[in-house]
Amino acid sequence: MRFAIIALTSLLFSASPALAEPQPESSAEPEVLGFIEWVVMGETGIRLKARLDTGAKTSSLHAVNVESFEKDNEEWVRFQLPLGDHEDQPSEGELEHDEVILEFERPVYRTVLIKRKGAPSQRRHVVKMEFCIAGKMHETQFSLTDRGKFAYPVLLGRRFMRDDNILTDSARSFVAEQECEYSTLEELAESSKAVEP
Repeated sequence: MRFAIIALTSLLFSASPALAEPQPESSAEPEVLGFIEWVVMGETGIRLKARLDTGAKTSSLHAVNVESFEKDNEEWVRFQLPLGDHEDQPSEGELEHDEVILEFERPVYRTVLIKRKGAPSQRRHVVKMEFCIAGKMHETQFSLTDRGKFAYPVLLGRRFMRDDNILTDSARSFVAEQECEYSTLEELAESSKAVEP
């Protein structure tokens, strides 16, 4: 009886390497960031708090008044980002965050259907956008949704972390050693992307 157990155990252990999926080897060490970090969106200089969330596959960005339109025979989307919803932008004067709303136009990368518990499913546009985190530029997919009631206007999901070799430390926040350049609230208000509230 003892022989049968040992034989079965050794058979299972000898077969397990063949059953395991090969893991890709990365030459670079992953960068470890906190579960909350500052991000600066693209060339605009908007600084926002982002939550790194391994529970979400796709990243999402706070957006209101989302409207699709056609441009050059392609589907595009226009949306607004009201800075008064989160007030993360540094200010050098008396300008209020509620006074600044930024408008964006991006090609639609894809559309997703979000199933919500106890609520109707919601169709969301997904766009690709560049952003800076920890002093480095990245690009990822963002689903556009109203995150005004959430603490963080940006959520960075697993796709970004996987593609850019990022790990998150759920016990720490704001651990990035390098910062990204950002604009003040007044500089954003003067930009051509600002619209009247």
